Amino acid sequence: MGAAVRDIDLNLLVALDVLLDECSVTAAADRLGLSAPAMSRTLARIRTAFADPILVRSGRSMVPTPRAEAVHLEVKALLDRSRALFAEGRAVDPAQLERTFTIVANDLLSTTLATRLLPRLRATAPGVTVVLLPEGHHLDDLVLRDGTADLEVRVITAPAPETRVEPLLTDGMVTVVRRGHPLTQGPFTPAALAGALHVTTSRRGRLRGPLDEALAAVGLRRRVVAAMPTFAAALHLVAASDLVGQARRGPASH
Repeated sequence: MGAAVRDIDLNLLVALDVLLDECSVTAAADRLGLSAPAMSRTLARIRTAFADPILVRSGRSMVPTPRAEAVHLEVKALLDRSRALFAEGRAVDPAQLERTFTIVANDLLSTTLATRLLPRLRATAPGVTVVLLPEGHHLDDLVLRDGTADLEVRVITAPAPETRVEPLLTDGMVTVVRRGHPLTQGPFTPAALAGALHVTTSRRGRLRGPLDEALAAVGLRRRVVAAMPTFAAALHLVAASDLVGQARRGPASH
């Protein structure tokens, strides 16, 4: 039989979260304002509660057990929800807020966000720190579910039911070529576009995208010879070759 809720010390979850973040009793003690012996006693209680070592020695460091890794994200989610429950109804003063927000976005969006957002934060919420992470190989809403990010900025197709979605901006994609490219020397037609060699931008290495669908609608097909992981990398390649790329209209116009 599991322990009754009244017998569970929920503060152990806070300690467990910090211990698994730090993988160090000393570092966890520092974060929680405890002595190392007190943190060791807390770890012992956690081990008893979970019937698992939680952290084990590996050389000079400590590593989480498979059981600890399996529950870490659940613990984080539970703590986040608990904090949200206590925070509901409270007015937040941005000037007094001290928090780090993590945002996932592609490289061009990160540049746009940083240049516009950071000056406003310095003026209205000086205690806020922003961490911008690149898009990865994650599934659509996973970075939000597992607590990796607070906000993800991307094109939304089919968000998970629990994901809150707000429109941030509306932008289009444009074709980008180097100065003096052969496509700039004559009529810019779908056939001319399809006849050029292309580079795509895809963190998953995809060679097809919306442009292929548009060309297929008029009976045309393009040849993609490279896929780059970021827009910046693709644009550097475009600038140094006769390849054709695509980018967001906003950054591409500068």
